[in-house]
Amino acid sequence: MSEPIASPTASDINVIDHILARVLNGDDISTADALRLLTQTAPDIIERIRFTADRLRQIQVGDTVTYVINRNINFTNICEQHCSFCAFRRDEGAEGAFWLSTEEILAKAADAVALSATEICMQGGLHPGAKINGRSLTYYLELVIAIKTTFPQLHLHAFSPQEIEFIARQDGLNYADVILALQQAGVGSMPGTAAEVLDDKVRRVICPEKIDSATWIEIVTTAHRLGMPTTSTMLAGHIETPSQQIAHLEQLKQIQQQAIAARSPARITEFIVLPFVGQSAPAPLRSRVGRDQPLLADNLLLTAVARIFLGSYIPNHQPSWVKLGLEGAKTALRWGCNDLGGTLMEEHITTMAGAEGGTNQTVADLQGAIEAINRNYHQRSTLYELI
Repeated sequence: MSEPIASPTASDINVIDHILARVLNGDDISTADALRLLTQTAPDIIERIRFTADRLRQIQVGDTVTYVINRNINFTNICEQHCSFCAFRRDEGAEGAFWLSTEEILAKAADAVALSATEICMQGGLHPGAKINGRSLTYYLELVIAIKTTFPQLHLHAFSPQEIEFIARQDGLNYADVILALQQAGVGSMPGTAAEVLDDKVRRVICPEKIDSATWIEIVTTAHRLGMPTTSTMLAGHIETPSQQIAHLEQLKQIQQQAIAARSPARITEFIVLPFVGQSAPAPLRSRVGRDQPLLADNLLLTAVARIFLGSYIPNHQPSWVKLGLEGAKTALRWGCNDLGGTLMEEHITTMAGAEGGTNQTVADLQGAIEAINRNYHQRSTLYELI
């Protein structure tokens, strides 16, 4: 039987109200303040936090909810790594392993263009055999050039910091060389995935073969310096603590502050909470977490605190309808989010982990969800220009 939630004292309420009043006054809050907000359990205080996040969203970006028409392409699930939350990866030759040809990728891009897509989001497993003339970078460049030559109007949002490190390691290059080559070939922005939680104690458990926090940060800041925008994410709701969640947000804030101070036009364009889905994930982590699907209440509170803590620096916040379902994502629009993401058209990584949100949404689906909460909608580009 769970313990009853203790009612907050008048002193508790005063402290929270003081923090929230400062936020609405335009002040930054400390990580200690953010952690205090994130660890609240009383429903009336949580509602105060939700209201503040929603009001900040309105002040910072307005009432219009945006979305992008895009297609997700995972070009291979063959991967050298064995992350404990991943049900997507396969060994080469194993049942279910795939590696799309360039022709198959172009066919998917053509389908996306026919549905008015403006973006291709492309990521894949770390396949050691993905080389041309013994070079990994050449293989990746050929993919980019094929898409951009055939469909120059598409924005290519591609290759996470982990993939940049993989290419550089395979070919003995530095990160800047890889990013510049991909950028010159036509990559327009970098997904901020592979961040998971930027805490190496957590990473050594859930993804010990992945890049460490410092490397993820180095690659993202290098991308900004070279003029390539990125997104940012957090894989939440597994073994990490609230303190580690806030420390992750602090790292993202510092990255963005650095880009702002450098007057770089390339910055973090959005933040997305990616709640852990464990239904088909490898057993050890699934057993340790003890549940298969995300806890919506936890995700919503983290969403609100992220808006409060990051919003003045990273104004666009997006829920994951793949992980939360469209109804859960629609609810998150009242907790500080202003964007509903993309149509995706196909999604494999989260779906193979057991997510129940589906693999695609139509434009009408996204517009209907936004209308259901009495907000206006508007199509956007990858970089949040209104279309």
